[in-house]
Amino acid sequence: MAFTHGKDSAFAVDDTGGTLRTLSQYVDNVSGLPGSRDLSEVTAFGDEGVKNIPGLVNATFSISGHFDSTVTTGPDAVLGALMTGQSATATFEYGPEGNTSGKVKYSGEAWITSYTAESSVSDKVSFSAEFQVDGVVTRGTYA
Repeated sequence: MAFTHGKDSAFAVDDTGGTLRTLSQYVDNVSGLPGSRDLSEVTAFGDEGVKNIPGLVNATFSISGHFDSTVTTGPDAVLGALMTGQSATATFEYGPEGNTSGKVKYSGEAWITSYTAESSVSDKVSFSAEFQVDGVVTRGTYA
């Protein structure tokens, strides 16, 4: 079994102009992908245990990392603009093992639901953002 260190992970998201922006050099945590599936209970009289059927797939995910306000490419420019001006879903790509050929890629369309810049007198300035997937997350590989 092959294990992979998280340092190689990759994350990218569209800016408001539809350009996929790699934020990997700023992100230090991605959580929530590929998502969850709702179950609907169908237990009836006479059943000895709870029975379920699969329902809708749902995914919300969050990212966090190092704040940078570099125009067009920094997370503040990309995510801040999505928060205030997103009029369509944004494409995202997440590679837990990295983004080289053959590595697993989770991708889809999402709406940003929150973006926060955080600072403390004793620590770096950081950011966090949360997204709601629109539709399903696709599991594929990088070409």
